[in-house]
Amino acid sequence: MIRRLARQNSGSAAAEMALVTPLLIALMLGSMELGHFFYSEHVVVKAVRDGARYASRQGFTNFTCPNTINPTVVDNTRRVTRTNQVAAGGTSRLADWTQDTSVTVTARCDTSGTYGAFYDGLGGVPVVTVSATVPYTSLVSFIGINFAGLNLNATSEAPVMGL
Repeated sequence: MIRRLARQNSGSAAAEMALVTPLLIALMLGSMELGHFFYSEHVVVKAVRDGARYASRQGFTNFTCPNTINPTVVDNTRRVTRTNQVAAGGTSRLADWTQDTSVTVTARCDTSGTYGAFYDGLGGVPVVTVSATVPYTSLVSFIGINFAGLNLNATSEAPVMGL
């Protein structure tokens, strides 16, 4: 009877599948999490770039050298970065990106060169820097894997065009 039992292979496929399934599930969830991380990082980078572009298109009267920005431009830039609209109350680009204060807007005056035309009399070229630090929300947190403390960071800068 033991010899006959040893020669049986009718359940071998099920046993192999039971051994391999956890590895396949881990590989699948890991791939999905990595893709979600890169997507979220892309969203934050694009948002910061949009915010810097918006701020750089504001008039020169909103910037004074050295390093001062009109508070309205700062607030609007923060909203544009987080929600892609100037009006308050928009939908965040990422689900857990709930605070406009996670976006910082700063300016500096570039005096490293000689600039003509519409930069005359400004004391340098105002350059706006927009940065954001957004907490990352794990896609697989429902199974207890959470990446607490992991943030998505992005920075972009653009010279003020005064358009």
